[in-house]
Amino acid sequence: MGFPDELLKPIWHAFTALDTDNRGKVSKSQLKVLSYNLCTVMKIPHDPVALEEHFKDDDKGPLSNQGYMPYLSRFILDKVQDDFDVVEFNKMCWTLCYKKNICTRNLLISDETAFKVWCIFNFLSEDQYPLVIVAEEIEYFLCKLSEAMGCGWSEENFQGYNLQQNTKKNCLTAWELIELVGMGYFRQSMNRQILSMGINEVYQELILDVLKQGYMMKKGHKRKNWTERWFVLRPKSLSYYIGEDLVENKGDITLDQNCCVESLPDRDGKKCLFIIKCTDKSFEISASDKKKKHEWIQAIQTCIQMLRLGLSSPHRESRRRRRELRQRQQSGEVDLVERMKQLQTANESKQRQLEIMREKMEEAAAKAALEGQRREKTQLDLQDRYRLDLEREKMARQQMEEEVAQKSNELEQYLQRVRELEEMYHQLEEALDDERQAKQDEETMRKLQARLLEEEASKRAELEQIHFQQQRALSETETRNQELVAERLDKERDLQAAMLQLERLERERQGAMVQYEEVSRKLERAAKKTKTWKDKVAKHEGLVGLIQPGHKTPQKITNWGPASFTDAELEIRKKGTYGAFLRASIV
Repeated sequence: MGFPDELLKPIWHAFTALDTDNRGKVSKSQLKVLSYNLCTVMKIPHDPVALEEHFKDDDKGPLSNQGYMPYLSRFILDKVQDDFDVVEFNKMCWTLCYKKNICTRNLLISDETAFKVWCIFNFLSEDQYPLVIVAEEIEYFLCKLSEAMGCGWSEENFQGYNLQQNTKKNCLTAWELIELVGMGYFRQSMNRQILSMGINEVYQELILDVLKQGYMMKKGHKRKNWTERWFVLRPKSLSYYIGEDLVENKGDITLDQNCCVESLPDRDGKKCLFIIKCTDKSFEISASDKKKKHEWIQAIQTCIQMLRLGLSSPHRESRRRRRELRQRQQSGEVDLVERMKQLQTANESKQRQLEIMREKMEEAAAKAALEGQRREKTQLDLQDRYRLDLEREKMARQQMEEEVAQKSNELEQYLQRVRELEEMYHQLEEALDDERQAKQDEETMRKLQARLLEEEASKRAELEQIHFQQQRALSETETRNQELVAERLDKERDLQAAMLQLERLERERQGAMVQYEEVSRKLERAAKKTKTWKDKVAKHEGLVGLIQPGHKTPQKITNWGPASFTDAELEIRKKGTYGAFLRASIV
């Protein structure tokens, strides 16, 4: 919707206010006054002749019979330029319509604030007549208003509000929206001043295209001094004034796609600096803090980017996107309704087909009943025939079961024999394991006996060496008799200790011999057991012949080596050695 089309909404309100009979027609005198005022506000030359030519009285009275819209489009809207005051144009249309539709004395807001709500309605309303604002746009406006007032908004705050005649349509007219805001239905304990300030902020943003405003310091171009100014950012310009009242404009910074904004480092005692570079000149500005600096730079960059993309103000783009989304949703709903109709038609067709199929199934069931009777007779004949066949098959099955039982018994006997053989093999393996363990024990005892004999030999060698030392000491001198006696006494004590140790070693050797004999007996029993099991296996199978281990007699192990002497010779040598040892000890 273009700029001339947006002007139609305030004019429609004014035209509707002049239509006192609600028949869509207004007297020619009133249309002349309305047209003259429009031309005056929009700075368009008024042509009364064209108005007289366009509107001619019919036979029923001074009413328009050709319509006001063609004249309005041709002689007024097509000649509109951007140099007229839109606010004054809206106030003129507002003056013609608001007294007829609403009483502002019952509201929390003034006439001026109600006018701003009316302008916001014209901006957010749908492009269809009669004008209404849908629920999504109402929520958008109330959210913006709540943010401007510094409080959160929730739909629960005005659940009790009645949407009057348009409840089913879920939309409001301009006067219903003014009542909703002015009576404070959407929020409890409303403050008049805060409400007016919030509406004014939303009005400036949506209607006057004020994206951001506030005080900042600006550096002069000629005197290079810093002056505080009130800056107002719009989509295409950044204006600065002496104060917030916007009475005296000190200049405008025109923004285009070639402009850019950059941050500057702190210098000359000024902080939070940034610069706006335009085609002809640059502007250095200082914000109050870093947060404000970042917000201003971001807002200006957004305006420049939208100019480069050829887009209008942000809130206009947001309105366009919301409308496109609603149109897509409406088209989707239309498609859904159409699909539902198609599905309903297809369902009715399926129902008819099912009815036809049911009738066919009933006919087929009747035919099937007759066919069933015929088949029943045939089946009785076949049953008699099959009964004889079943009896023959039963006899054959009994014979087969007897044969299977016999085979099962033979198989069970065979499996029992296999299990007995497996058990015998397991017992044979255990006997072989016992034999191996007995052999290992025998080898261990043999090693132990050898170690004991080696220790005995070493002790005997030590005793002989001591004896030789005593004889040599006695032959050298007799003068040291007393010392030798003392030394002899020491040697005797050592000899007695050695004899005790020799006796202990003898006892250990005898214990080892006893253990050795016990191990030999175990080995012999294991060999006999192994032989017994081997005989049983050979007798049972007739195939296994075990090799029996031979009898082993324990060999004598002495200091002179294994089996060097017979038992008698060994006893003589032991007695001779022991007697010589005693004689040496006595000497």
